[in-house]
Amino acid sequence: MSDPFIPLTLFCLAGVLFAAWKGGPAERLGAAVVVLNIIIGFASYRLTPEWVGIIRFFNDGLAAVVMLGVTVIYGALWMGGVMLFYAAQFSLHAYYFVTDRPDSDRLHAIINNVDFSGIVWCLIIGAAVAWRRRVRIARAAAKTEA
Repeated sequence: MSDPFIPLTLFCLAGVLFAAWKGGPAERLGAAVVVLNIIIGFASYRLTPEWVGIIRFFNDGLAAVVMLGVTVIYGALWMGGVMLFYAAQFSLHAYYFVTDRPDSDRLHAIINNVDFSGIVWCLIIGAAVAWRRRVRIARAAAKTEA
């Protein structure tokens, strides 16, 4: 893992931990999908570097399908943003795969990192909204009891 990955990895870790800590069931499941996506991505670099492009292609496609299931089950608004970002991610990998371009160029890195940051931001926003909703409900319940 090179130095440019460290800030993005720390941001993703913080976002996933926040979603697991303060989010609802949809956000926790979304966080688990993102963590699994990251683990598979890092493992593909270490274990099968010659297959990284194909593994990332299928990894992001699978994550998008699982997130679609989470969206259908929970109907959370933030999931729409995640689905759009995963569609862009999948399209990016498909473009590089079909054109047989190496996915190690600067453009791919920038688009990939901005896109994945967007996925994590959607997860953070969803967790914040779920947390705020729970706080509001608890305050309303405390107010009615008093």
